[in-house]
Amino acid sequence: MSQQNLTQDLTLNSGRRFPSIGFGLWKVERNVAADLVVAAAKAGFRHFDSASDYGNEVESGAGLQRVLQQGICTREQLWVTSKLWNTYHRAKHVRSALTRTLHDLQLDYLDLYLIHFPVTLEFVPFETRYPAGWFHDPDAEHPVMKPDRVPVSETWGAMEDLVKEGLVKDIGVSNFGVSLLRDLISYASITPSVLQVELHPYLAQPKLLRFCSESGIAVTGFSPLGAQSYFSLGMASQSESVLADPVVLKIAQRCQRTPAQTVMRWALQRGTAIVPKTSRPDRLQENLSLFDFELTEQEMQAITALDRNRRFNDPGDFCEKAFNTFYPIYE
Repeated sequence: MSQQNLTQDLTLNSGRRFPSIGFGLWKVERNVAADLVVAAAKAGFRHFDSASDYGNEVESGAGLQRVLQQGICTREQLWVTSKLWNTYHRAKHVRSALTRTLHDLQLDYLDLYLIHFPVTLEFVPFETRYPAGWFHDPDAEHPVMKPDRVPVSETWGAMEDLVKEGLVKDIGVSNFGVSLLRDLISYASITPSVLQVELHPYLAQPKLLRFCSESGIAVTGFSPLGAQSYFSLGMASQSESVLADPVVLKIAQRCQRTPAQTVMRWALQRGTAIVPKTSRPDRLQENLSLFDFELTEQEMQAITALDRNRRFNDPGDFCEKAFNTFYPIYE
């Protein structure tokens, strides 16, 4: 028997309804991905946020098949997002990249396909390496990224073709700023349905959210808990945890909720969707239990005021440190 959808929905500019809480599959280990997808669906998750680059789409797809076979929900009740990787931006590679993702996820269509980054790298054939990663040749003596000059317009036109073919229901972008979005909207036949970006109290991005609201583009925040996902990568220090911020702790105490639930509730009340990630089954229900309490306007303002413009996931920083290539995109 199908469980009730425990998340609230946003309505996209396409008219489709988009679950506001998704299960993020970034950094989920392959050996636990299938079981976690099933556990998440049993807990009430219907929105799953995947990507070629995460390296776990085969396992996630096996989990999704178990969800359907066990009757936890129907395919129509699921929302599956994936993302086009940086090496597949040329129009001739976009469809084959999607086809590989659909094959791995064992699906006939995606609900949402995003351009993962405004980063264009030279094509790496699937038989050479998949997922392609950031290095052009990781076995080279001095491995580097190999940029390719591909206009967003070329990639977007191929994305629109996927919608026309029925292979994708909605399309959007990730890690884009206002200037790129404005340019894309100027020529797009299909306006992006969703923008996915890093969003948390230390990176509140109010101008970007306002622009998207006024342009009819829904926003999904990844890393809604801020630094938590980046400790293990050496990209954040413990002192940068918003979950230990006195303002958040005080509000959490008033609400009798965890700091994580408090921060995620702040994100939802701003009108954004979120894709929290956890590898702990006991946290799944906590991440869904966000609709039976509310922050006051003063509490919302207090959390928003914590904004430090602190971006943890910045190619302008990590590409040089990890991939020997300077590649800023936000400046």
